[in-house]
Amino acid sequence: MFETGTILLASIGILLMGFSKAGFGGGLGILTTPFCLLAFARLGKPPVFALGFVLPLLLIADLTSVANYWRKWELSNLKYLLPGVVIGVLFGVRLLDRFSPRQLNVTIGIISMAFVLFQLAKEKIFAAEGKFAPNHAIGVPFGIVAGITSTFANGAGPVIAMFLIPQGLSKATFVGTNALLFCCINLIKLVIFLPRGIITVETLKFGAMYLPLIPIGVWMGVWLNRRVPDRWFNRLVYAFTFLTGLKLALF
Repeated sequence: MFETGTILLASIGILLMGFSKAGFGGGLGILTTPFCLLAFARLGKPPVFALGFVLPLLLIADLTSVANYWRKWELSNLKYLLPGVVIGVLFGVRLLDRFSPRQLNVTIGIISMAFVLFQLAKEKIFAAEGKFAPNHAIGVPFGIVAGITSTFANGAGPVIAMFLIPQGLSKATFVGTNALLFCCINLIKLVIFLPRGIITVETLKFGAMYLPLIPIGVWMGVWLNRRVPDRWFNRLVYAFTFLTGLKLALF
C-alpha cells in the first residue's frame, strides 16, 4: 500500500483531478485514471481496481463543483443525455467483464490518446458547427458514448463538450452544466459499480488515504489559473496524456 512509486503516481492523478475541477488545464482529469492504473499495477492490482478507487473520489470532487456552481446550469441537458448514459454505463460494465487486464489497459490508452487528438482539433470542429438546440435524437447517442467512455476511463469530457459547446452557453452556464452532468454520470456509475464489486472495502481504504489531495488540487488549480497561461500548460498536459496513453496501449 505504501510503495513509493504507487503513492507518487496515484497522488499526481488525484491532484490532477482537483486541478480539473478548479477549471485549470481543460480536461486535465482525463489523466487521473491512466496515472492510477500505472500506480496500482505496481502492486499487482487489475485495472478495475483503479476504476473502483477513482470513482468515489471523483464523485466527491463533482459534488464540490456542483456546490460552487449551484443552479448555474441548463437543466434540460440532463433529460437529453442521461437516458443514453445509463445505457452506455450498463453496456460498458458488461464489456469490462469481457476484457482482460491487458485489453482494458489498451482501451484506456486509446481513449486517452483520442482525447488529446480531439482537444487539438476541437476548435476547427466547432468552427464548422452552427448553434443548435439539444434534443433526444442527438442527446441519447451522445449519452451512450459518454457512458461507455466514462466507464472505461472517466473519458466522457470530449463527448459532453461536443454536445454542450454548440449550444452557445455562457461560460458560467457551461461550467455549471458540465459539473452537474458529470456528477449525475458518476452517481449512475456508483449505483451500477457497487453491486458488481468494482468498488470494494479495499478500494475505499485506498481512496481515504488520498482524499485530502482533492481540496489541495482544487486550491492549486485556482492558484495556477491566475498565474499560468492555459495555452502553454495545456500543451504540456496533452503531451503527458498522449504519452501515458501510448504507454498503456503498447506496453
